[in-house]
Amino acid sequence: MDSQHWRAVITAAQAGDRRALDELVEGWLPLVYNIVGRALNGHADVDDVVQETMLRAVGNLGSLRDPDSFRSWLVAIAMRQIRDRARRRTPDRLEEAAASDFAELTVLRLQLEGQRREVAEAVRWLDDEDRHLLSLWWLEVAGELTRRELAAAVGITRQHAAVRVQRMKERLETSRGIVRALDGACPDLREITGRWNGRPDSVWRKRLARHLRGCGYCGGTREAVVPAERLLVGLALVPLPVGFTLSLALGGKTAAAATSAATSAGWSAKLLGALTKPAVAMTAGATIVAGGAYVVTQPPDAPPPRAAVTPTASSAPPRTSAPPRTSAPPAPTPKSSPTATKKADPYGTVVDAVDRAPDPNARPAALPRRPESGITSTGGPKAVMQHRGDRVTLTGRGYVLVRWQISPGSRPGALVMPSWTGLKGRLFHVASGGSRRMDDPLPGAPNGYATGMGGPDIGYAVLPPGTQQMWQNEYFYVDGTVTLTQNERGCDYGLIVFPTKRDAVVEDIDQGPPRGAIRYGLVRDTGTDSAPVPQYVTRATPADPATVPQRSRV
Repeated sequence: MDSQHWRAVITAAQAGDRRALDELVEGWLPLVYNIVGRALNGHADVDDVVQETMLRAVGNLGSLRDPDSFRSWLVAIAMRQIRDRARRRTPDRLEEAAASDFAELTVLRLQLEGQRREVAEAVRWLDDEDRHLLSLWWLEVAGELTRRELAAAVGITRQHAAVRVQRMKERLETSRGIVRALDGACPDLREITGRWNGRPDSVWRKRLARHLRGCGYCGGTREAVVPAERLLVGLALVPLPVGFTLSLALGGKTAAAATSAATSAGWSAKLLGALTKPAVAMTAGATIVAGGAYVVTQPPDAPPPRAAVTPTASSAPPRTSAPPRTSAPPAPTPKSSPTATKKADPYGTVVDAVDRAPDPNARPAALPRRPESGITSTGGPKAVMQHRGDRVTLTGRGYVLVRWQISPGSRPGALVMPSWTGLKGRLFHVASGGSRRMDDPLPGAPNGYATGMGGPDIGYAVLPPGTQQMWQNEYFYVDGTVTLTQNERGCDYGLIVFPTKRDAVVEDIDQGPPRGAIRYGLVRDTGTDSAPVPQYVTRATPADPATVPQRSRV
């Protein structure tokens, strides 16, 4: 929309036009969400900071003298809220995990590939100050902000902003190199990161950067590196995630009335009090929900609008495999009732059982196609879980790869399996790949009988009785949310968790090693609710995930 239109909308909102205020909030919320989300990398505080920013903007709209400066004024408010949030952080909150990694949201929602994806992932390695600046610079090169607005938001001159941006870009390029190297196969880097917890920070950034500078393998560029600003030009804003809710609860007044009373101290108190109100206001307010965004304003005595209580996709993931219960007739006959129950509740009746190793040269069955809208992971695109208690929460609808790395030479012993807890929705074990099972003989091993799980010379890793044998790559399908926990105890093993896509699963399980088919993959998915459910999965959230029974009820 052109600046003339927004000038008219802002002027009307200042004059008390409720619809204009609604349009203003709806139109500028995505910009604020992108700035705050990227600056805080999706931290759980993002919603609060976005809400506070919009509340302050609405409450102080009457004080804005020049409608043409609205965007820079709004961005400056957002940056002040981000800085205030940083000052309020206490030492015991410094290690809080992100609620939903904004870098991953950027990759998924903008469908970034190649070096654009690399830039988004590199953001995780920046310090808070650099990430705050990058949240503005990213929007500048995407055409959403000007350099003047960037400098004004940070509170420095344009010349100083140029210096700050250049230094931030240098650290961003270093971080891109780290992302590239971690995706590679440098044996020295693998040794360095052996005890890294998988969480990017400035200490590991400097340590890995030193390795990159002196490593011919990691330092060698296998493709032309495109400058970040050229990759980001013209990128759209990241859409608001499904389930993101903003509530501007304005006491007993309409949203428009708030603007005319913005300078009142009493009204400011009501605005601050609104932060404690529920997302769907019981009094007048503006509510915006992503996934078919809408704005609702209502007088205090009006009943809540129907749309305001519609469940979002995140709170009630759609299920397409089983017919809904409401499709059954209101008065089923005794004969049809058992049939309806059987069709509605097959999920969880088939749990992974031990199977025989397929012939190494037998091609796998076709993998059924399930809906994919993308998986977000609290561990990012590559969660490395090396220690007991490490965990990652997966949310969405799509495929996930869990890669096993057993190290019997380091500490052989009985294997405590990882567990899936807090399941909301459905989880299936759909395929196995990586070319080999963990009990296949290792090529070139002494006496020819050592396997990926150990051998007579290095000890054994013993599976619990009745447990499904692991392949190097195990594939699962998530429809909802679930947490995977590493329960290492006795046997030394690591898990690497990657959100992936069906095409990548098919490519893995259909392709044998380069020197002939030693082992193809295995498909377990039936495409229906009768597909196997992984062992060690539960809807409960036990204090110790290692205590989940082998065949827990789901």
